[in-house]
Amino acid sequence: MCGLVGIVGQEPVNQALYDALTVLQHRGQDAAGIMTDDSGRLRVRKSNGLVRDVFQERHMLKLGGNVGLGHVRYPTAGSATVSEAQPFYVNSPYGICLAHNGNLVNAEDLKRLVTQHDHRHLNTDSDSETLLNVFAHEAVALAHPQAASVVGHDTGGVLATMLQHRERVVDRLVDRFLADDSDESAHMSYLR
Repeated sequence: MCGLVGIVGQEPVNQALYDALTVLQHRGQDAAGIMTDDSGRLRVRKSNGLVRDVFQERHMLKLGGNVGLGHVRYPTAGSATVSEAQPFYVNSPYGICLAHNGNLVNAEDLKRLVTQHDHRHLNTDSDSETLLNVFAHEAVALAHPQAASVVGHDTGGVLATMLQHRERVVDRLVDRFLADDSDESAHMSYLR
C-alpha cells in the first residue's frame, strides 16, 4: 500500500505535493519522495522516513516547477532501502518518472526480459523500477517512426504521442509479455 499524487499546475507545485503527501502519510510511512519538472529538468528528493522528516525547507526550495509527482511508500515488494524510495526516474527516452502503487505478479519474468532482451540496467529489486523500464522501452519502440515529431525534452509531446497510440502500446505489451495465455490477456483488456 502506497500513496500517490500528481499535479500539473500553473504555479510551483512543490508545496501542494508536500501537503498532499502529509494527508496520504497513513498509506506509507517507510519512505517519501517528490519529483518535479523544472523547465525540462527533473528535480528529485526522496529518502526513508516520514514526509516531515524527508523534506526540509532547503529540499523544498530545490523542487521547482509546475508539474510533479509525490509518493509515500509502504513496502510490500523489494526491500526497505532508500534506493527503492519513489518516484523512480529513467533518462532514456526523454526523461520519464514513475510512482507506482501495487505489485506486479510477473515481476521476475519482466526483470529478466528488461535486462536480458532490452539490455536495460536495474538499480534495485523494486518491481516499480522494472515497470518504468518496460514503459521506457515501449516508448522508444513507439516513438522511433515518429522521432521527428518529438523534440528534445518535450514531455507534453511524448505524453501526447503515448496517449494517441495507447492501444498500440497496450497491444504490444499484451503480445510481448502475455503471449498466448488467453486468461492473462483477458486481465489486460481493461487497459484498452
